[in-house]
Amino acid sequence: METTADQTKVRDYYSVVRERRSVRHYDPTVKISREELTEMLEEAVLAPSSSNLQPWRFLVIDEQPLKEKLLPIAFNQQQVVDASAVIAVLGDKNAYLQAEAIYQSAVEAGYMDEERKQLLTGHAQAYERMGEDGRKDVVLIDGGLVSMQFMLSAKARGYDTVPMAGYNAQQFREAFGIPDSYATVMLIAVGKASQPGHPTTRLPIGDVTSWNRLESK
Repeated sequence: METTADQTKVRDYYSVVRERRSVRHYDPTVKISREELTEMLEEAVLAPSSSNLQPWRFLVIDEQPLKEKLLPIAFNQQQVVDASAVIAVLGDKNAYLQAEAIYQSAVEAGYMDEERKQLLTGHAQAYERMGEDGRKDVVLIDGGLVSMQFMLSAKARGYDTVPMAGYNAQQFREAFGIPDSYATVMLIAVGKASQPGHPTTRLPIGDVTSWNRLESK
């Protein structure tokens, strides 16, 4: 039977999910500490990833001169300079090279035995055979998962976010020294809203869901 504490957690989850909005207007006087940003990222990386390779990498841009540098690259979207920080979510296409170390840490934590580790390490080599394009597809999916988790973590702490694909990725790479082995997933502005995000509607769930076989709508 669900306890009162469990019910509170469920309500809190629903509040976070239902109240999250894409916010584009931020109070520039509010600064989120690096400690709190780090805590949000620690919660975000609990997201799942393919083979638990955790390919996400983050560039946190919180210094005002660098946000000003990013502004024209992001097509002069004001949230870039007004938000407390902009999180560049990246994906390491060579993350499979860290499979041995990742699985060894699971062995040391008692979550995996040596036999399982060897099996998974062998499977991870399949990522090399995928080629760069295949690995990019994987890290974009994993990057999307960790991004959504970060945005929900921020909302749970009373902050707001907006995911941004509207920027010149090549200029961003050049300006911030992003290596070719990293895919650019998105930018996320995070801070304290000065204006609430506007409510939006969603398509009826029946219009986007089929059961057991795909039906044309």
